[in-house]
Parts: sequence; C-alpha cells; structure tokens
Amino acid sequence: MHISGPIAGRRVCAAVIAASVAGSTVLTGQILAAAGGLHAPSVPAPKLDWRPCVQGSPFDCATAKVPLDYNNPGRRTIELAVIKRKATDPGRRIGTLLFNPGGPGGPGTVQMPQDYEYFPREVRERFDIVSWDPRGIGSSTAVNCFATPGEAAAWNAGKPAGVPVGAQQRAAVFAAYEDLSRRCERRDPELLRHVSTADTARDLDGLRQAVGDAQLTYFGISYGTILGATYANLYPGRVRAMVLDSNIDPQAWTNHASDADPRLTTFLRMGLDRAAAAVLERFLTLCGSTDTAGCAFSAGSPKATRDRFDQLMRRLRAHPVGEWTYGRTVADVMSSLYVVHPGWTDLAGRLRDLWQGRVAKASPLPPPPLVPHPNPYVGEEQAAAVLCGDSPNPRDPAVYPAMEEAAAGRAGDAGRFWTWATAGCVSWPAVAADRYRGPWNRPTARPVLVVGTRYDPGTPYADAQAMAGELADARLLTHEGYGHTALINPSSCVKAYESRYLVDGTLPPAGTTCRQDEPPFRAPKPVGGVATGGAGMAGTVH
Repeated sequence: MHISGPIAGRRVCAAVIAASVAGSTVLTGQILAAAGGLHAPSVPAPKLDWRPCVQGSPFDCATAKVPLDYNNPGRRTIELAVIKRKATDPGRRIGTLLFNPGGPGGPGTVQMPQDYEYFPREVRERFDIVSWDPRGIGSSTAVNCFATPGEAAAWNAGKPAGVPVGAQQRAAVFAAYEDLSRRCERRDPELLRHVSTADTARDLDGLRQAVGDAQLTYFGISYGTILGATYANLYPGRVRAMVLDSNIDPQAWTNHASDADPRLTTFLRMGLDRAAAAVLERFLTLCGSTDTAGCAFSAGSPKATRDRFDQLMRRLRAHPVGEWTYGRTVADVMSSLYVVHPGWTDLAGRLRDLWQGRVAKASPLPPPPLVPHPNPYVGEEQAAAVLCGDSPNPRDPAVYPAMEEAAAGRAGDAGRFWTWATAGCVSWPAVAADRYRGPWNRPTARPVLVVGTRYDPGTPYADAQAMAGELADARLLTHEGYGHTALINPSSCVKAYESRYLVDGTLPPAGTTCRQDEPPFRAPKPVGGVATGGAGMAGTVH
C-alpha cells in the first residue's frame, strides 16, 4: 500500500450528508465506549528524560512509556520515541507545540527536524516544538512483519510498483498483500489492534501532560488533521490552539460511521482522485505555458504538453524505460506533486528523460537529521496497520478493477493510482479495538484553525472545507497555491496568521485567503527586450 506524503519516501491524508450524521448519533454511546470514550481509566503521564539526540545536535530526545491498551493500562506497555527543539527565545517561551507530520506512518523524530525551519519564526522562538513517532511507527514500538531488512526488501521487490497493469499484475499485488498480512498476524497480532487514531490521541494527551502544559497547543498536517480532530472531540476542554493543515474529511475517513461494507476506498471517498488529477492538470498547463528552460517537459503549449504526457503514459504501459514502468511512473508523478520546490522542477526533468527514452534518476533524499535513527524502518505494514485498522475499505478484491476504471473515467491516471493505494487493506488481519467515529462537533475550549490549499494533490481543498464544517468552532484559512500542506509549500501570509493564532489565539478574518510565496516554474524570457509582465502569470491560481 502506498501512502504518499510531504517528504521523499512514504508518508501520507465533501459535503456532509445530513442523514448519515443524524443516523450516526444513535451509535454515539457505543462508539465512545468502544474507543474508551471519555471514561478510559486514568493513566499517569509518561516521564520524559530529555538528552541530546546525538552529540552536537540541537534536538533533544526521550522515550515515553504508555499503555498498549488504555482500557487495560496495567498490562503491556509500549515505547514512543520523542524529540524536542527548545524555544529559541526562552525568556518569552509560552509552552510546547506538539507536531504530527502526517502519514499515517510519518516518523516525527525524522520529519520534525526536517520540517523545523518551515515553522513560523515567532513560533520557533516562543514554543518548544515536540514530535514523536506514533505507536506502531519508526523508532517507537513498531509494526514490523519481517525478520530482517533483506526479507522486507525482497517482499517489496516482488510486487509491481505503483499501479498494476493487467490481471496478472493485479493478482500479484493481492497475493503480496495476503503474504504481508499473514506475516503481520504471526509477528504481533496484539499490537495491530492498538495503533488506532484514538489510541494515538490518548498518547498525545499523555505527552501534553508530560511536557507540563495544562492545555494542548498542536500542529497537525495531512493525517495529523484527523488525529487532531479526534483529540479535539475526545478532550474538547483541553484545546488551547490547534492548526490543522491539509485536511481529511472525518466523514470520509470513517465512512460516515457506517457498519456496512464500504463501496469506495478511503482515498476515493475523500475525492483524492479528482483532486490529484486537477493538480496534475495545473502542473502540465503551467509547464506548457513556459519554455524548456522553465520546465524541462514543456512541449511549447499547455495542450501540447498534456498530449505529450498522455502519449508517454500510453508508451510506458507497453514499453517501460528500464525500471520505469507505467505503474512506477504514475506513483512518482503523484508523490512528486506534493512539494512544489524543487519537486515540480525535478519531476519535469524525469518526464523529459523518459520521453527521450533515457532512464530517469530518482530525486535525492533530504539530508538525514542529527538524531539516533535518521532512517528508521517504515515499511508499508506500518501505514497499513493504522489506515486499514481504523478506516473502512473494501475487502473484496473483485471490486477493484471496476472501481479503478470508474476512477480513471473521472480522473485519469490519478484515479488509477488512488484506487490501488489501499489494496493492502483487502486482506489486512486486524480491525482497531478503539476506533473513534464521531461525533465531530463537541465544543472545544478554543476555536481551531483549519488551513486548506486550493490545489492540494494529497488532501483535497474540499476536505478542508468539510473539516471546518464538521468541527464545532473552526475557521478556514485558504492557501491559494499548490502542493501538499502549506507548511512545506510556504506562504508568508499563512505563516503570519498561524503565528498570531498560536501565540495569542487571534483567528484570521472569515474568508481570508493567502498566496503562495514562490509559484511553480518561471515564465519564458520576453523576446526582443520588451517587458511583458508575464513573469507573474505562473503563480496565478484559476
């Protein structure tokens, strides 16, 4: 299963139907009870023994011990790897900002250091910033279904990359995930049932207590938004400030709290197929609006560039270029749209190489942070344990081909990719013991700031609108730009509003919109020395 996200490697992220919401309220008592509700047994805050992560690192590390099962806290405990960067202006320190980098499956001990400079300057000055590898992930007590790294690599190499093409590849994908599920069930079946979003929300509250804050100040991106919304409804009185950037519609995540078999996957319910297709369309249009100096894949006009891309995809289905199959290329395109700079420029270069029949070079990984485990194991089973156990997905492999064709009909290659992104859930062996499925509108102590990017390939803007509508008291800030999360596709305007809100609770005015600082690509140089003013057009959001 591929869960895309904001850094190289794996990460991850609609209108409310009134009748479904009304129907789900009948189940509220059962859902809260099943999730431990608001009455889980009291658990002492974990102790954090902070030490420098490694010699010379500006980050401190600690390990938190928490219950595996909050309904039975006296039984098994698990460990959470935690990381902190102290406030740079300690004399004006307000408290701690807890950060989740998304996924599911994002290791905070790696991604927070990589994302640290993107936080607003005043936030870095006035808050300790703390993150952690959520339960089941990375350097915490992790879901790992292989005995050795070589075994994991062999499993991964044995299935088609990205989108399977044809019945034989589809069967190979399902067979690989059936094998993965058997391995996971043998290794630690108990852990698989206790890595839900609600479990992690309780861990988050324990970390809040451990850092000494009376209320939570939180920043969540992508999957971190559904985690934040879950916390806000489990512990509404403990919310001091909460920024949710690039949102998941809670009703899409929970399939409207229905116990019926889901008709669509999580990502198709979110509308991610259409959203990613719209961003790809903008990528090709903006690329074709400049020359090859501005975008290496440009064919001289938007239409010619779109046609070239479609021709390349058809060609790769029949004739891969080295290891660059159609499936791998589509997966690379989808994940490369997440970060505009340098992601879009690098993607254009790879597409040019493939168009010319040359094997493309993958984007380099970001430099490793100064932490004890800068490259922890984050195999697909870690994201699967959270997503498949927490969010309903179709269990019948026979429905996938038709579902793919329907998605492709409305969203092209993006529809094919996002259909298959949850294929691992078909045979996943566990359902989370503690799932929070609503309600989502419990009044919080303070309002929540929801940030949505207009052209987001990983969480649709419509999901940000839905999140703002679901929560009892939320304000939507619109980022008129491109890429997945405003945090790592920066807008000085967004940062200013986030900073003001996190520091003193001031929300942006209703309906506020902000522009991205650096638009994708650059316009071609004017011919003949006449200033045409075209340089500003690449950043125009239509």
